[in-house]
Amino acid sequence: MKLRRIPLVLLMIVAACGSPGSSPTQVVATTSILGDVVANALGSPVDVLIPRGAEPHDYRPSGRQAALVAEASLVVANGLGLEEGLADLLTTAAADGTPVLELGPLLDPRPLASSTALDPHVWLDPIRMAEGVRIIEDRLAELDPTFTRGPADTYAESLERLDRRIREVLAPIPPERRLLVTYHDSLGYFAERYGFEVIGTLIPGGSTLAEASPARLAELVDLIDRTDVRILVVEAGTSPDLARAVAAETGGQLQIVELYIGSLGEPGSGAETYVTMMETNARRLAAALGGRS
Repeated sequence: MKLRRIPLVLLMIVAACGSPGSSPTQVVATTSILGDVVANALGSPVDVLIPRGAEPHDYRPSGRQAALVAEASLVVANGLGLEEGLADLLTTAAADGTPVLELGPLLDPRPLASSTALDPHVWLDPIRMAEGVRIIEDRLAELDPTFTRGPADTYAESLERLDRRIREVLAPIPPERRLLVTYHDSLGYFAERYGFEVIGTLIPGGSTLAEASPARLAELVDLIDRTDVRILVVEAGTSPDLARAVAAETGGQLQIVELYIGSLGEPGSGAETYVTMMETNARRLAAALGGRS
């Protein structure tokens, strides 16, 4: 029997159960980070649309992936404009009866520093993601009365412990060094949670698809020269050329630090899971800014 569609605010799309005979645990996640989070909540692997290392803003799904989405019992997406290349697929799937849960709008999203749009990078705050796990847990239990909550409860608690570990790693960094320049507007949630300030970005907005103008870069270099900012954060997998050019203009003041932002890392990277990704990012920041590694 199909569930009656229940409208929810803030872009969460919930529709009726999937195709007849599908299992309530046929779950698809859009990104590698969400795939890891959902798999831990479910207690078993899930299908992931956007592979590790791929750019989530412009990734285009294959025909096989479109079929996976159409047959899924639940699709977990980030929303807030992150999966731009999947937008049509997710909208169509929801209209055809596949439940699509967009987590970002439900996790108290903050505005981007450079616009009134909402920042999609909610996963960079472990406390928000712990809440996201509980939302996923409730949705899975709604779809499948036999769903076991134990794995999700355990994982949500592990993300709360992750938050405490990150604070311990970052604790030696004095407040005056907690200044960042980032490639794009991606670290707002992390900065808000852990007491950093993002003073500027190389390209505007929260998408890596934007472009930097010479005037904008000149203003940013002038701002850097007038502050004590020491690092420029680039996203793993992004070309470092623009960052290197800006760092050169500052006379070596800026150290380029590569963090994992939109994707988990490959095996051996130290960022193979959401938890290890966040820990690796914290250690790299601490090492670059004078804390312990």
